[in-house]
Order: sequence, then structure tokens, then C-alpha cells
Amino acid sequence: MGQLTLSEVRKSYGTFEVIKGVILDVREGEFVVFVGPSGCGKSTLLRMIAGLDETTSGDIVIDGKRVNDLPPVKRGIAMVFQSYALYPHMTVFENIAFPLRVEGLAEDKLKAKVENAARILHLDQRLQQKPGMLSGGQRQRVAIGRAIVREPRIFLFDEPLSNLDAALRADMRIELAKLHRQLKATMIYVTHDQVEAMTMADRIVVLDVGSISQTGTPLELYHKPANMFVAGFIGNPKMNFLPVTCKGASDGGVEVDYKGKSLLLPVAPHRVTAGQPLTLGIRPEHLQVDGGDIVISVTPTVIERLGAQTVAYASLDGEGENFCATLPGSALVRTDKPLAAGIRAADCHLFDADGVAFERRVELTEIEVNALKPKTAV
Repeated sequence: MGQLTLSEVRKSYGTFEVIKGVILDVREGEFVVFVGPSGCGKSTLLRMIAGLDETTSGDIVIDGKRVNDLPPVKRGIAMVFQSYALYPHMTVFENIAFPLRVEGLAEDKLKAKVENAARILHLDQRLQQKPGMLSGGQRQRVAIGRAIVREPRIFLFDEPLSNLDAALRADMRIELAKLHRQLKATMIYVTHDQVEAMTMADRIVVLDVGSISQTGTPLELYHKPANMFVAGFIGNPKMNFLPVTCKGASDGGVEVDYKGKSLLLPVAPHRVTAGQPLTLGIRPEHLQVDGGDIVISVTPTVIERLGAQTVAYASLDGEGENFCATLPGSALVRTDKPLAAGIRAADCHLFDADGVAFERRVELTEIEVNALKPKTAV
């Protein structure tokens, strides 16, 4: 088992509400990632599920049982923290075995569980070493092993890779994804790193100031963001936003004007009138160097040459570096030289004055269509 339901969950400190009526269902065997900027409430929500923070109101239900009043040890969860929290004087074996010794498990069963966890995490040859002899990634695997031996219904991860360097984070993302497939366990993972969220999650929960802004598969959030906050948060570099004016709507979509240039966007019109200010969104990787439905001129101020890609940052209307283009690595772009950036209508997103997205009418590939569907629960 490992089903989780949050029903109108709230958390307040005095008059300040941190978590604002969160409603969420996590299916058995899912890998769900909470993502959002610092201060959005993602770690607080995780700690409430774990029982480390009290719930002001609402219900937390695990496998059909309300657990609000249960201590963490009775909830059937195991949590892995940002800090490894290992005992430096103990061996890897004893660190992993610690929660089982607290439970008073028989030595033979304890040994079998620890060795099985070590085998899964490739720590077989490290069991007699102490944490000081291990790399950062190995220490984090020990912390995960300590959670595995408890055989929890739900694993909770609170930014477990934050202390690792970039190469180790990439390696550990792969290891965690493999671990999820191997254990077929329910996992809830908190991060501020949207790359981690996109690469590991079955579903992503995007949080914004204590509320869920959108929930969906990684590609659903990428292709069909519900609002400007999600559109700007998911994707790296972030989406470009251009102020446009509505010229009218028809069955073909919404026609907008950007500095005298018209563009018919294939979106479903809603509550839109001529002259209404709107926002057009275009991802840096969707800009063209060989023309488009409209072409705008930008002047790069910073260029990052990454080999396979070249990333150019430009200023629009002298308001700072707020426009970005991701181009082929061989693109002939230079700082302070005008760049013609082509925009295709099919690649654009459109948002109303409140930041709510218009529904896009775009054709996706078979792979993208399948990736938009949540994975079948285990």
C-alpha cells in the first residue's frame, strides 16, 4: 500500500497561513515531486505528512486511515533529509540498522534487511566503513538505506541532493529513479530544482505561496502550463513573456499584435475582446534563426556557448536581460549585434491579464501524448 490523500490541509503560524487548503491524491507506487521557489511551503507540507509539523486543519489520510494525530513512527513513512544525519562513530551497517535496533528486531532479521538494502544501494563493500570514509553520494545512499530497511508505505525526501555537486546530483537522480522502479514504492520528493522534478517525477505538484498552482506530468506542465507562474518556473532557461494586444478572436484562434506585427495564435478564446492587453509566452528553445510567423530583432548582451547549444540573453526596451534564446551551438551570434529571432505561432502560449493560460490547440508527437498521461498506478 502507499496511498496518500490530503483534504483541505492548512497550516498557520498565528495569523500567517503557510499552507492554504491543499487537496491532493497520491496513488500507490507514484513518484510525486513537490516543486516551487523558496518559501512556497513545499517542505512544510512534507513535514506535515511526516508528522513533524502539526496540521492546523484538514485531513491527512494514508491507506484510508486518518493520521493527523499519529506520531511519525506510527504513520508508515520514512523520511530522508537534506543533511545525511549519520552517526560518525558508527559503521555503515550500524547506521542503516539503527531504526531496526530501536524497534528491537531480532539480529538475524536485522542483518538480512541491512544486507538487502546495502545490495540495492551498492553499499555491500562499505558496510564496515564509517561515514567519514565515504563520498557525499555514498553518505546519502546510507541515509536512504536507513529508510529502506523500515519498509515504509511512503518514502519522503526533503531536498536530499542539495549538498552534492552537480555531477553527483546527476548520478543520484539516476539512482533514485532506478530505486523507485525496483522498490515500486510511493515516493514524495521535495526540491526547488525543476530539472530534478522533470527527470524523476511521475507527476509534479507546483506550489506557489502555499497553494497548488498546477499538478501534472512533467511534459503536461511543459506543454500546457495553467498560468504564467508555472510557465515561467518549468523550463530552463525560463519562458520569455512579451506584452501583446488582442486584435480579435475567431474559430482559428486569437490574433494578437506585438509592436505592429500580427500573429494568429492557435488557442481557444475565452473572455477576450479587441484591445485587451495579453501576454505572449515563447520558450527560448522554440525561437528560430531561419524565420518564423513573425521576426523580432533583439541585441544579445551576454552569450553562453555550451557546445551543443548557444544561449543568448538580450534586453528588450532597455529593461535588463529579460529575453533569452537557445540556439544551435554553431549559431553565428555576437554580443551587441542585432539578432533576428523568429517566432512560430504554434510554439506560443497566451495568457490573460490575470496570468491564466488560454488552452493551446497544438499537435503533439505520439511520445509527447503518452508522456502527458499519468503512469498507471502500481
